[in-house]
Amino acid sequence: MSSIITGEAVVLELRPASFAARALGLILDVISHIVLAILLIILISAASRDLDEAAIRALILSSVVFSIVVVPVTVETLTRGRSLGKLATGLRIVRDDGGSIRFRHAVIRGLLGVLEIYLTFGGLAIGVALFNDKSKRLGDIVAGTYSLRQRVPSKPRIMPVAPHYLQAWATMADIGRVPDATARRAGTFVQQAYLMAPASRANMATALASELARYVAPPPPSGTIAEDYIGAVLGERRNRELVRLRQAEERNATVGERLRKLPFTHEPDA
Repeated sequence: MSSIITGEAVVLELRPASFAARALGLILDVISHIVLAILLIILISAASRDLDEAAIRALILSSVVFSIVVVPVTVETLTRGRSLGKLATGLRIVRDDGGSIRFRHAVIRGLLGVLEIYLTFGGLAIGVALFNDKSKRLGDIVAGTYSLRQRVPSKPRIMPVAPHYLQAWATMADIGRVPDATARRAGTFVQQAYLMAPASRANMATALASELARYVAPPPPSGTIAEDYIGAVLGERRNRELVRLRQAEERNATVGERLRKLPFTHEPDA
């Protein structure tokens, strides 16, 4: 497993595809390319009866190149690293830094794929991938790419709550209208704090707590941890919004019930 660090100092874990998953995806891709080439050759043979042998051979060669080079390169470029086989196995080709591949990456992989997959019947690709920690084939090494697992278990959403020593204070605190941008940054921090480096986590928590403090009174008890303060403010803010929503629903239901009980009068027609 590898990792990258974003601009917000969040460490993202990237899980490279296993050799078996890559092999299965590659087999499915090769089968689809060969089937496409065979279909094109059949169509050429049926539609080129009046052409000479050299022209037919040129068309057949073109159809093979189109099927095993042009189509894979085009598909990977347009889908940012996906293909039929990778879609079936839940994989995606990405750059070594975790970003989406571009046309040049797909071209390098496609051209070297002819050598290591088709001309050596997959032997070169297998040999290189077996001795690489990310199961890279030669095309990946030259292009600076690798295969990433797309399907990962979804993680439960972390709900901000007030710790025990701040519950009484949060209940009595006056929480003003926190700007959407501030609330969004604080909410994102709560979800990603466990991924951050300790120093960056503490610094960001302090900065966000100071920003939230502009809209909350009175100050929290002395010795309050910044991250606990953020959880208490966001948690209490959410609880109050839920209470207001329930009260609004009850009022609407009451008004609707009263309107249904009112007698309806119709003015006589003139």
